[in-house]
Amino acid sequence: MTPDTAWLGQSFHCEGWRDEMALRIASFDWSGTAMGPIDRWSKSLRAAVKLMLASPAPLVMLWGRPGTMIYNDAYADFAGGRHPFLLGKPVEEGWSEIAAFNRHVVDTCLSGATLSYADKRLTLHRNGQPEDVWMDLHYSPVAEDDGHPAGVLAIVLETTGKVLAEQRRDAAERAFREANERLQLALSSGIVLGTWVWDPTSGRISGDERFVKTLGLQGGIDASWPFEALAERLHPEDAERVLASMNKALYSAEGRHEIELRVRGPQGQYRWALSSGRCEFDAADRPLRLPGVLVDIHERKIAEDKLLRLTQTLEERVAEAVTARVEAEERLRQVQKLEAIGNLTGGVAHDFNNVLQIISANLQLIELATRDKPDLTRRLHVMSEAVARGGKLASQMLAFARRQPLNPAVVNPAKLIADMCEFLQRALPESIKLTTSVANEAWNLFVDRHQLENALLNLVINSRDAIHGGGNIWLEVANASFADGHANGLALPAGDYVRLAVIDDGAGMPGSVKARMFEPFYSTKAEGQGTGLGLSMVFGFVSQSAGCVDVQTQVGEGTTVALYFPRCRQAETANEDGARPRASRGGEVVLVVEDDDDVRLSTIDMLAQLGYKVLSAQDADSALEVLQMNHDIDLLFSDVVMPGTIRANELAKIASAPPYRATVVFASGYTRDIIFHEGRLDEGVVLLKKPFTFDDLARTVRHALDARR
Repeated sequence: MTPDTAWLGQSFHCEGWRDEMALRIASFDWSGTAMGPIDRWSKSLRAAVKLMLASPAPLVMLWGRPGTMIYNDAYADFAGGRHPFLLGKPVEEGWSEIAAFNRHVVDTCLSGATLSYADKRLTLHRNGQPEDVWMDLHYSPVAEDDGHPAGVLAIVLETTGKVLAEQRRDAAERAFREANERLQLALSSGIVLGTWVWDPTSGRISGDERFVKTLGLQGGIDASWPFEALAERLHPEDAERVLASMNKALYSAEGRHEIELRVRGPQGQYRWALSSGRCEFDAADRPLRLPGVLVDIHERKIAEDKLLRLTQTLEERVAEAVTARVEAEERLRQVQKLEAIGNLTGGVAHDFNNVLQIISANLQLIELATRDKPDLTRRLHVMSEAVARGGKLASQMLAFARRQPLNPAVVNPAKLIADMCEFLQRALPESIKLTTSVANEAWNLFVDRHQLENALLNLVINSRDAIHGGGNIWLEVANASFADGHANGLALPAGDYVRLAVIDDGAGMPGSVKARMFEPFYSTKAEGQGTGLGLSMVFGFVSQSAGCVDVQTQVGEGTTVALYFPRCRQAETANEDGARPRASRGGEVVLVVEDDDDVRLSTIDMLAQLGYKVLSAQDADSALEVLQMNHDIDLLFSDVVMPGTIRANELAKIASAPPYRATVVFASGYTRDIIFHEGRLDEGVVLLKKPFTFDDLARTVRHALDARR
């Protein structure tokens, strides 16, 4: 069957049989579809196609189980941008967004059933974008020549416009009912200030008795006024807004007018009111009149204002709490990072001190053997000073790691500052002025005085280096009490504290430098001008003393570093550090316990030079065996951190108890919380810090032995 003989030449004046879709169907290659070549179509199929093309209503036929689509001109208009893509396509491919729905339709109608839907809502992509459409859909089976259902004929009538109009109408009716209910409620509650009507033609407003009285208008209820007369009774900020809202109602589809405004009362005071109305239109949609009501909402607005202020302050409080939490979390991350570095640093310092002890001991033994060689003695002295600097560096590392044993005592901060003032001033050039300020009756501290002096000296030197040219440094001492230390941005529990602050007007620090200022070996100074351990030591010492460090800085303005320590309620005691006994020789028996062979041998040589009889052991387990075989040991000289099943402090308890009753001296550069807890040495413990000198060893051992008597 050719296009000329299909139906075009036999249109019988039926437009549908000769329009666009008739041409497209006649020229389309149907051989690859469920319908087969057009010249082999059955009489039933040709009749159904001609019926479909002749219909003015949108019709589409879905042929066979794939639902091959063939449709008329009205349906082509409905398909929009999907036409002519849909022609000859299986319906599930053509309308893929509703494939499941169409699959159900085809299966149902091919079984001989029919389907109908009224205002069916579907989401289609007719023009490349999803859109909600509503349709009346009617599906009927189409029979083949043998009578069995072979396709589906669908009548598709879009009702989107009608549905949307009904929705708008329903919304308008609902809004009208709600407005009427509000009006009735307002009338019954006595809060209506009056009703009014605006004539758009004349531009004048009339109102009832309550409206006239509320606005203080001149004239009776039969009078009318131009809007300008009402504007004089409104707040100056509201008049233009009210007129704009009324004009908008005249030309909007809904015709709604609703606005909050302030009305001036007889005494000149303003009260909040709600003006609400709906425009009435004629048959040509021209505005006829705008009736409305004025309702008193003053108490509601006052309550809303109070609630708004409460909400704003609540938001501020929440923001402050969130900020404090973020700052606390950041401090925690910083502390955790520094703690990890500190653990590593402590272990390194222990091994470093052992190396320094070997070097120091052997240097001193060589010095004793070469006293008659001045040139060699001078070189040995230089080497000994280098060892001392290394020992100081290790001590600073332990201070940062909070692993240094502290010797805390009650300290009066006012006396401390007075004693340090002259010394600190000598550390500053004449161009920098040092000013001290101590609060009256400043509270006492319980800290290691020596470490606190070092911390303050470090801070003053850092301030000095931050000042280029002339400037000022302030050293302040004040009392501080916190109901909640965390609320003040400090990692402190509530309580009383003493604040020691070093303030300068120097260069200040950027955020990147402040974030790393407590990291060990981090320094912004030139090469060779600092180890980068000063502030690390301050941080470790203050943290170990149950305090905290607070830093405030701004580039170009200066820096404030404040140290907070818990208040001590005890009185300061007199300094009992009298002259320590001079080192002297003796013939007592000393047991040296040290796991490092070189340290042990050098210590044995030094004690032997002092005239002591020396026994040795490489760990606590073997030392216990030596003790059990020699009950005449006078002093146990033991390292603290050693391998083995018996710890150093356990060995010390055994040696100092009956039947041995030996004096105990520990020697270590890193105690790892074995003989000191909460930042201080256990009571009665004597510790000689590595690296120690010949004189330190002699004095400590002699003092310990003499104290036993």
